[in-house]
Amino acid sequence: MIILSILFFVTAILYSSVGFGGGSTYLALLLLWGVPYFIFPVIALCCNIIVVSGNCFNYTRAGNLNLKLLIPYLIGSVPLAFIGGSIPVEKKFFEILLFSVLTIAGILLLFKFKSYDEDQKNYKKIPTIISIIIGAILGFISGVVGIGGGIFLSPILFLIRAGKPKHIVTAASLFILINSLSGIVGQLTKNEVLNQVVSYWFLFLIVLVGGQIGNFLNLKIFSSRILALITASLVLFVALRMGIKIF
Repeated sequence: MIILSILFFVTAILYSSVGFGGGSTYLALLLLWGVPYFIFPVIALCCNIIVVSGNCFNYTRAGNLNLKLLIPYLIGSVPLAFIGGSIPVEKKFFEILLFSVLTIAGILLLFKFKSYDEDQKNYKKIPTIISIIIGAILGFISGVVGIGGGIFLSPILFLIRAGKPKHIVTAASLFILINSLSGIVGQLTKNEVLNQVVSYWFLFLIVLVGGQIGNFLNLKIFSSRILALITASLVLFVALRMGIKIF
């Protein structure tokens, strides 16, 4: 478990540095390490919540919260994250779905990492219904897989130029936090054994520390662009390992 703990620590640092929680990579690592299938979505979502809580606090305190940007996506995502989390998924299908999520997320992040430093001045007003639909789709996928969904929302918002980079990163963090809470409630409707989740308490402590370090790196040392590129590389590497295991 020492190697798994180190990988969780590194994942928390890198993901938190660009406003994410790391849920998709936590899931893949737990799967590769043979953790019981029926409990690791709950573990990953708990780690997500721990990491992005620090992000949300720091970004909101810095004045980067734009509720007009965020709320329509949450309206669509929150109920669908709960529904998705409550649906039982066969393990093989879950593995393929997680592999697809990691691959798409890594590619999106890789192609849009430059956006984190762009001083974009021309933004588009996205129709509210479109935002709700996007949120609903991402919320459902997030609930089924056991992630927060911000790793998809962020590149999408950059792609459609929905707001300033600092507002998008903050929106993605809050999107992850709230959807993770909704998703975990849905996951717990499947009669999971909570005392087995508690036995992995050390992972929660590790990601708490890693998340704070990632925030510090983002605010004080490295540019978001560099950290986003490193995170994209990590996501694609884990996706490759997942692909080798599955296929």
